[in-house]
Amino acid sequence: MVSPAVVLLLCFLVVPVALAFGLAFTSARLVSPTPAHFVGLENFRLLFHDPVFARSLRNTLVFAAVVVPVQAGFGLALALLVNTKVRGTTFFRTVYFVPVVTSMVVVSLVWLFLYQKTGLVNHLIHSFTFGLVTGPDWLNNPRTSLPAIIFMSVWQGVGFHMVIWLSGLQTIPVELHEAAAIDGADRWARFRSVTWPGLRPTRAFVLITITIDAFRLFTQVNVMTQGGPVDSTSTVVYQAVHTGYDQQQTAYASAISLVFFVIVLAVSLIQRFLTREKD
Repeated sequence: MVSPAVVLLLCFLVVPVALAFGLAFTSARLVSPTPAHFVGLENFRLLFHDPVFARSLRNTLVFAAVVVPVQAGFGLALALLVNTKVRGTTFFRTVYFVPVVTSMVVVSLVWLFLYQKTGLVNHLIHSFTFGLVTGPDWLNNPRTSLPAIIFMSVWQGVGFHMVIWLSGLQTIPVELHEAAAIDGADRWARFRSVTWPGLRPTRAFVLITITIDAFRLFTQVNVMTQGGPVDSTSTVVYQAVHTGYDQQQTAYASAISLVFFVIVLAVSLIQRFLTREKD
């Protein structure tokens, strides 16, 4: 009964991962008349002296460090807002979730036009400041390109995590809030003593999923900036794909992927340890 799923997992997950691990220690290229041979740790030596990889890793860490708390916090705030039983909450839940069901490629293309020098974002800045401030060329400026992608990514993904937070909020018994209110607790006290502890399992799930999504940033960069300008938006995943397919350096791309796997695994384990349920 499980054999079809097992075969698919073996063909499209286990075998590619094993090949990537093996190719990282060879000289393999995507198309080459010279057969691949074992080179040991040479790819990793080159990798740790590669300035593009260092910049890509820094960009990835900055992206994750900003997106994880902002997206999680904003998603929780929206969940608290739409968790009230008032007219119109269903409409707002739908509106907040619409960007999630839209393809990231489509979202990236739309924001690519919004961020242009003469796009809507700069037009709004010019209008709201009565012509005193002129917006930059967001995606062609090394100082603003990564923040622009961060803002768009938070906007696109916050609706999904709002739904996750909302499901966690609805598992907290109403009686606990009522008892706290009878005891004289205000809203902040009820959130600190009832809501936040009750969201412990949801909190761990949200933080881990946002972190994994943040580290595998690729589509936005590939569509909007192609890693530029001057590698200001290059990420580890983008560099691995660009190196493996565009430059046909399969072995080097596999080494990048292996290092990336170790980093994400370490961060996920640390997060899991910090958010575990304590006895």
